[in-house]
Amino acid sequence: MFSFLSSIHWDIEPEFFRIGGFGLRYYTLCFMLAFFLSYIILLRIFKKEGKSQELLDQLTIYVFIGTVLGARLGHCLFYEFDYYKHHLLEMILPIRTVNGQLSFTGFQGLASHGGAIGIMIALLLYCRKTKLSFWWVADRLVIVSALSGALIRTGNFFNSEIIGKPTDLPWSVTFLQVDNVPRHPAQLYEAVGYLMIFILLLNLYKQGKHQKPAFLFGCFMVLVFGLRFIVEFVKENQEAFENSMTFNMGQLLSIPFVAIGLYLIFRKQHNAGKKS
Repeated sequence: MFSFLSSIHWDIEPEFFRIGGFGLRYYTLCFMLAFFLSYIILLRIFKKEGKSQELLDQLTIYVFIGTVLGARLGHCLFYEFDYYKHHLLEMILPIRTVNGQLSFTGFQGLASHGGAIGIMIALLLYCRKTKLSFWWVADRLVIVSALSGALIRTGNFFNSEIIGKPTDLPWSVTFLQVDNVPRHPAQLYEAVGYLMIFILLLNLYKQGKHQKPAFLFGCFMVLVFGLRFIVEFVKENQEAFENSMTFNMGQLLSIPFVAIGLYLIFRKQHNAGKKS
């Protein structure tokens, strides 16, 4: 499994178990757990604020679809467009052409920035249907989104993907499924960071900060995508075309999210100051 030598040797198979042609991955378990825990936490928030469970059920469906479609299309468009522009059907179906034949692969390739865009579009559609305030929903959803990010990055760690750059630090990890090079456990850096952001946002909510529309959402954007921008410095680029870039695709995509978050925080703080 793993051992402590000059680094942690990580050799976990991505699949939790397999029966015939069906295999269940740790990543899938983490993804499912993220939605389950998010639902439990949001249910308490909805009940506390007098919103029905039916509204939460609808929100869960919208967010699930927005997450999967957004993350999938984001990966195809941002990272592998040269391939997928000639294989448009494979963007939305879990298949890929291998040696001239179609092969079931699952959705191997999800981009968090695309997922974020997909969720925001889903929220707009959800709020339009339910007549709920967009900021009311967004300020509460980002709390569990940070927790979900921590679980998904844990799933990436089990998959030995999104690996870090080589390092000789004592907590380096050698992903034996990839190579024999000690590397930064970049997935765990993000997972721990997102977990801390979740705890912070939950405490800000309990302190009543959710009464300032868009404040929690702005904090989430700055903290999550700011952390992503920083961690990218110790991560291997996901695609070869990024090697010639000063900032890789993950960093470039994070900048607008951080800018939007700063604007929302500043705007609300400025307005609050004028009112007082």
